[in-house]
Amino acid sequence: MSDTFRDAGTSQASRKLGDSTIGEDLIITGNVSSKGEIHIDGEVKGDVACVALVLGESGRLEGNVIAEDVVIRGRLIGSVRALRVTLQAMCHVEGDVYHQSIALEQGAFFEGRSSRTEDPMQIGGVPANGAASKPLAEEEPSAQHKDKPTYKFSRSLPETRSA
Repeated sequence: MSDTFRDAGTSQASRKLGDSTIGEDLIITGNVSSKGEIHIDGEVKGDVACVALVLGESGRLEGNVIAEDVVIRGRLIGSVRALRVTLQAMCHVEGDVYHQSIALEQGAFFEGRSSRTEDPMQIGGVPANGAASKPLAEEEPSAQHKDKPTYKFSRSLPETRSA
């Protein structure tokens, strides 16, 4: 066996098992799922489900995301359901974000709703379990807002007590 193949095998073994990278020259049309971390520098047109997602500066994603940790530097058109979300300064996000915690850096573009929920990984009361088989866009409208607190501005007058 040549040294080239041995070196390639060594570098593959040193990489953490379960980490996947979608390179800048790669375009994927369809859903992507992993039991580990996904780093997207290319383009994905479909839903992504994984443990952790890093959308790189050159990365583009048109679809919904379900992950525990999400870091966005690139362009995302779609919704995010994650425990922890970080929108970095150079990102462009159009869509709703359901989270336990969110961090937005100065300069991040975010157009959509941000909803803090205790279990953002659930879709319509059913745990997502990392599967991207059902797109979030197919949810019932009532299910989309089930865990979102409703803020309506109304004023009620105090009740008068009679003696």
